[in-house]
Amino acid sequence: MKPLTLLRFDALASYARAPRARLIGDEVAWYEHSDERVLGMIVRDKADGDFGGMVFGRDRRGRFRWISATPGWHHSIHRCRVDLRREMERQAHLPDEEYFQADERGAPVDFFTPVVQVHSLNPAFVSLSDALGYSSARGIIEPMMRWYEDADGNFIEQFQTTGFDARIWELYLFAAFTELSYEIGRIHAVPDFCCASPFGEFNVEAVTANPTRDKQGNVVPEPPLETAEQQIAHLKDYMPIKFAGPLTGKLKKKYWEKEHVADRPLLFAIQDFSSPASMTRTSSALQRYLYGYDYEWAHDANGKLVVTPQPLEWHVWGEKKVESGFFRLPDAEQVSAVLFSNSGTISKFARMGALAGFGSDLVQIVRMGMWMNPDTNAAEPLLLSQNIRDPRYRESWAEGISIFHNPRALKPLDPRLLPGVAHHSLEEDGTLRSQIPSNFPLGSFTQLLVPEGTETSVLGAEPLQSA
Repeated sequence: MKPLTLLRFDALASYARAPRARLIGDEVAWYEHSDERVLGMIVRDKADGDFGGMVFGRDRRGRFRWISATPGWHHSIHRCRVDLRREMERQAHLPDEEYFQADERGAPVDFFTPVVQVHSLNPAFVSLSDALGYSSARGIIEPMMRWYEDADGNFIEQFQTTGFDARIWELYLFAAFTELSYEIGRIHAVPDFCCASPFGEFNVEAVTANPTRDKQGNVVPEPPLETAEQQIAHLKDYMPIKFAGPLTGKLKKKYWEKEHVADRPLLFAIQDFSSPASMTRTSSALQRYLYGYDYEWAHDANGKLVVTPQPLEWHVWGEKKVESGFFRLPDAEQVSAVLFSNSGTISKFARMGALAGFGSDLVQIVRMGMWMNPDTNAAEPLLLSQNIRDPRYRESWAEGISIFHNPRALKPLDPRLLPGVAHHSLEEDGTLRSQIPSNFPLGSFTQLLVPEGTETSVLGAEPLQSA
């Protein structure tokens, strides 16, 4: 029996954890036996402080689930550890069939065995499947995929072909909501996630902003961003229009009319895949579009940062003209909030996988970018570079998530349901109030560095949708 980190245990088995279990016991130690054939956990009962052990094995679909427990509870964690080791040893020598639970349906979910012809595979999927640089991402997705219910029936095909980015975004949300202790229901095709915990419930529909294509299906290049004026116009008009299309399209679906959605807060979770790494710089554009406000800032005579809201009416780019203020649109009061992350990409999986011990140690992972400046009067972010292999480095799935609350929502989302993320809300005078966690990333790039000769190219020199 060997100890596991919580990150490693969660990567393998957190999807089996019932949210209500945290109400009755605290997890204090995690273990594996026989090269992770079985996993173990010690729990401390909240009521009397006694310690008990649980053992997990893979069911018929390859998912770690509870299979046995220690004979009793102990006042001493040492005695509990002895009992747990004996039980894990006993279970490790049993055949696989002893771990099956009689309620499994269907074959194990497998994202990586191609279901289409090789020429149809997305190059990003091929890199994830085969490249050494992405071995940590592949490693952490494999146990996750065993738990992912394909309510649409086409997830794997799209993951391997034209919908790779959108499906990675959904997997990221699945991991983040699981980390936040939600039980995720996917028996309904829409919306994508029905999240429930002892403290509340909400529904989430995932959506992406995608590249513009011409009539022949070719990607239209993004406007140039060489000058300051071009960059400002991109954030003030081009990107708000890009966000408007998918968000208003989802609004027309009227998910709130469905019985399983009607009484719960509804969130739209959007990620920007409109161009490589675009999500690292477009959060402010989404904020402008959602609330219909721009913000001017200056320092007063005392050096205090003063921000002044400026109402917006329209976003105009060429022949396109879109009304600003998504939350002001008819029916938008049915949407409780919009979730955005600058991190829901394959690079997130590479980093989290490495932290959990997956992938090749030959790969060096360096994260560079901008983080929120804790100085309330600062107008510029912090610029940082971090090596993921540094033992001091920390990251969670939910890190980087921003929730933009709808001031007109008929079913407001309680911010306490999503702790550890950034929450933004609009005051009546147009002032934006934000509660932002410490060490919050505003946008980052991830370099995956592999030894020369081990890849056909150096991954990360131009990061693939890296954030």
